[in-house]
Amino acid sequence: MKYIIVLFRSMFFYILTTIFYRIMGKREIGELSIMDFIVSIFIAEMIAISIENYNKSIFLSLIPIILLVIIQISISYLSMKNNNIRHLIDGEPSVIINKGKINFKEMKKIRYNLDDLLMQLRINSIKSIEEVDYAVLESNGKLSIFKKNDDPNRDYPMPLIIDGKLDIDVLNKIDKSRNWIEKEFKRNNINIENVFYCFYKNNKLYIIENDKV
Repeated sequence: MKYIIVLFRSMFFYILTTIFYRIMGKREIGELSIMDFIVSIFIAEMIAISIENYNKSIFLSLIPIILLVIIQISISYLSMKNNNIRHLIDGEPSVIINKGKINFKEMKKIRYNLDDLLMQLRINSIKSIEEVDYAVLESNGKLSIFKKNDDPNRDYPMPLIIDGKLDIDVLNKIDKSRNWIEKEFKRNNINIENVFYCFYKNNKLYIIENDKV
């Protein structure tokens, strides 16, 4: 009888976990944020405990799993609406190599050493740092690499506004003030809050408004 119970619970949690992950909108494992990863570990552990303790009620594991799913969905929703919460939970991309030069200050800030950089370059079939124009460490830990080319206009696009929220840190990185960007938007008769996405490249603002998405 116990084997039937274990088999039933295994199939039940397999189907339930698939449904929950579809609801939470999960991506590939390599794209999970820290919060996603923690929730995944907790869910897996609770499922394992429920299958092992087949003589106990299934609801002892089901209730905390449902609670975790609700918390995760709520946090994901808040992250979409608030940049500060999104940066706190998921972190921010870091420019490790800028125009062929290693940003040691940023590497020290995020505790990312040279061995880590070289390893990820090798994984991406890059033999030498000299081949790289830009390298960005994404919030999921992956290194996005842009190789050097003959294009003189090879500035990395800096995202200034996402969902109507101005990123002051990016503004400081491009040596511009809030007053400057407000004047630019006023000149183009655009309200910052109505901007879906705006980035800065080659001394020019590129703007996508909400009504054009």
